[in-house]
Amino acid sequence: MLGSLHSLACLGESNAAIPGETIRVAILKNAPSVTVDGEGIIAIRENGSAVALSPPVLIRYGRNSVIVDGTAYRRLTFAGSSAVQVNGKPYRGVAEVSPGEKGVLVVNELPLEEYLVGLINCEISSAWPMEAVKAQAVIARTYAIHKKQARSTSFYHLESSVIDQVYEGCEIEDSRARRGVTDTAGEVLRYGDAVIQAFYHSNCGGRTEASEHVWGRHLPYLTGVDCRYCLSSPSSYWDQKIAVSELEERLKAAGYKVSGVTDIRAGSRNSRGRLKNVMVISSRGESSLPGDQFRKAIGYSVIKSTDFTVKVVNGEAVFSGLGNGHGVGLCQWGAKQRALDGFGYDEILSYYYPGTGLIKLSDIR
Repeated sequence: MLGSLHSLACLGESNAAIPGETIRVAILKNAPSVTVDGEGIIAIRENGSAVALSPPVLIRYGRNSVIVDGTAYRRLTFAGSSAVQVNGKPYRGVAEVSPGEKGVLVVNELPLEEYLVGLINCEISSAWPMEAVKAQAVIARTYAIHKKQARSTSFYHLESSVIDQVYEGCEIEDSRARRGVTDTAGEVLRYGDAVIQAFYHSNCGGRTEASEHVWGRHLPYLTGVDCRYCLSSPSSYWDQKIAVSELEERLKAAGYKVSGVTDIRAGSRNSRGRLKNVMVISSRGESSLPGDQFRKAIGYSVIKSTDFTVKVVNGEAVFSGLGNGHGVGLCQWGAKQRALDGFGYDEILSYYYPGTGLIKLSDIR
């Protein structure tokens, strides 16, 4: 059964400030199995009938089905008295378990505002100044709504990783996260009549990036702004060393035809100071890789941004860089400092997304 600490973590007043506004988040994909538990847990199969299952429930992947104790189901939906525990993590709302392409797929459907409360401490710290917490709540809500609109016919709207927004259920909810969400209940950013694509990142290293440099599409509210506010953060600066042989293996694994790499050089930079390309010198000659693709191939946690210098010394590539993330939209560490400097969340948002304004979801539905 669900432990008492997990139960307490998800008890409390509901934050569903927008009646009926829910979000569907893929919290597990392509797993061979999953364990579902919870206090007062109930299971409903695809035809709407209840299934008598004794928790914890071990669910395995089958061909076009999920299997429990030898019985196949097309889908099982679980709900609990306080939360549903999926592989040890508690989630509000319901958990739908179904067969995915290569394994078990688990989708958490819950009220949007409750999703946001759980998200805050995954993306920043709720101990940050409240105006920064509120800014995070608004952009996370805006991002979620934009994705829900774009993926309205999909089985889920968001993933729970850095692919979309990091979300690990309700275990790390707290009162400050809840306040940031409830004080901005239903607020999203708009540009003209549309909800914006509210991209954000950890640390821009002094200048945010233009959307067209990363995704090839110009968005008028994502052209890049100067941001000195994050530079006092230790996360603004990073150094990394990686053996050239390891770097070569990572490039090969990503599909690049390189062999006998001897040197790595920074290429040209765009108007925001980030590398447009990286030169890889090998026995095959010189190859030019787009900066963002080089970062993806080597690893986002290794090459933290595309604003870096590099030199090869004794068989090691030595990187020194600024910032953490793709650099587009709100800089989270910059928002923290602006909040410390006395700016309100609306001022913070208008700085990083120029030309946008706040609007209630209820006013655009």
